[in-house]
Amino acid sequence: MKTGADFFRLAKWPGTLAKLDPANTLGWEKSAAVTKRLEQNTMRLAELQLRLFAESKHAVLIVLQGMDASGKDGTVRHVMTGLNPASCRVTSFKVPTADEVRHDYLWRIHHVVPARGEIGVFNRSHYEDVLVVRVQQLVPKAVWKRRYDQINAFEQMLTENSVTILKFFLHIDKAEQRDRLKTRLADPTKNWKFTHSDLAVRRQWDAYQRAYDDALSRCSTKWAPWFIIPANKKWFRNLAVSEIVRATLADLQPQFPKPLFDVTKVRVT
Repeated sequence: MKTGADFFRLAKWPGTLAKLDPANTLGWEKSAAVTKRLEQNTMRLAELQLRLFAESKHAVLIVLQGMDASGKDGTVRHVMTGLNPASCRVTSFKVPTADEVRHDYLWRIHHVVPARGEIGVFNRSHYEDVLVVRVQQLVPKAVWKRRYDQINAFEQMLTENSVTILKFFLHIDKAEQRDRLKTRLADPTKNWKFTHSDLAVRRQWDAYQRAYDDALSRCSTKWAPWFIIPANKKWFRNLAVSEIVRATLADLQPQFPKPLFDVTKVRVT
């Protein structure tokens, strides 16, 4: 049985997403054993989260990126399902508000970075400012090109201040995205998830793939590496992410703090 460490090596970056198979499951097959392992991982995550919160020495930031319908919401729902919302916050980044636009592009990100003892999940993130901004030509090239180094420096500063960063790119192919978008149109319970902008972005698929190639290449560092998760198979996506998050939290070895008093001498009447 593979361990979390095996998933760390699941996608040695070849420099372009085109060389990675989004349907790859590393030999795993959908089965009751996989379902059980995911359940065990989510239970273990809940245990580790409690220790992390009690100790309050480290924060964990999980970044989820991917094309539309790649499974960011599904990953949160299936992998983070057992986490206590008291110390875990999910933040979705949409079009910047008027107030956010008045600040630098990292201001709204830093504002919601998890505190020590907490887990933060970003559904989209600061990487939109080298993705959407680039493809839609919202700022000059000279501006967004500087942001790779700025992002690396920002993430290094966070890690040097006890924030562990896990960045996941959920990799699906264009055919899988088409099928998922069609499902949203066919299922009345999923109609609300579909917008016409999804089609506009889909028409720019190649441009976004090139933008992701550069973001993944230039912003995968030793302090905040990218993990490219083959995400055509939802069950494998969930398994891989849960393995990496569980292994990372376990490596932090969070401990319950020792009481500051002799508990044997306390009487509750």
